Amino acid sequence: MIEQNRPVRMSHQNLANTPAYSLPDGYLIRRYSSGDEKLWFQIQSAADPYNTIRRDLFRNTFGNDSSVLVERQLFLLDPQEKPVGACTAWFDDHQFGQRYGRIHWLAIDPDSQGKGLSKPLLSAACRRLQALGDDKAYLSTSTARIAAIKLYMSFGFQPEINGVEDESVWNQLHRHIKRV
Repeated sequence: MIEQNRPVRMSHQNLANTPAYSLPDGYLIRRYSSGDEKLWFQIQSAADPYNTIRRDLFRNTFGNDSSVLVERQLFLLDPQEKPVGACTAWFDDHQFGQRYGRIHWLAIDPDSQGKGLSKPLLSAACRRLQALGDDKAYLSTSTARIAAIKLYMSFGFQPEINGVEDESVWNQLHRHIKRV
């Protein structure tokens, strides 16, 4: 059995090889604007059963520079222009001793899940990273998020295996994913 909510990491070495998905009719993606911290909190709180989403998490994670957020944070809006998803095309200047983009906090509101929205949102975040000069990226997720892991694998993200424990966990995940 897979340990629930064990952190795992995945990376992609060439974002130019990620698939492009279009949004369903009526949906759109917009970038961060002032006050969107509340929307991000609402989406993350609703969509994430594994983490405690505190109000200070946004600032602790993304800081206070709204000009960076405008460039990197994406919100998915439904046909009524209600925000139903969020993902941040973040960065890490010291990942593996070099700069990497980071897919960070991708979430779809539970009422909008199952509508094919995560692929276009992830596609937009990968394209945004490329537009900002990142050709590779990584992400963190957990073993409890099988659907997310399958999504990331379909985009070309590969498991990061740094030792026997990681190898064991990923072997279990691969067997579990094949059954789903």
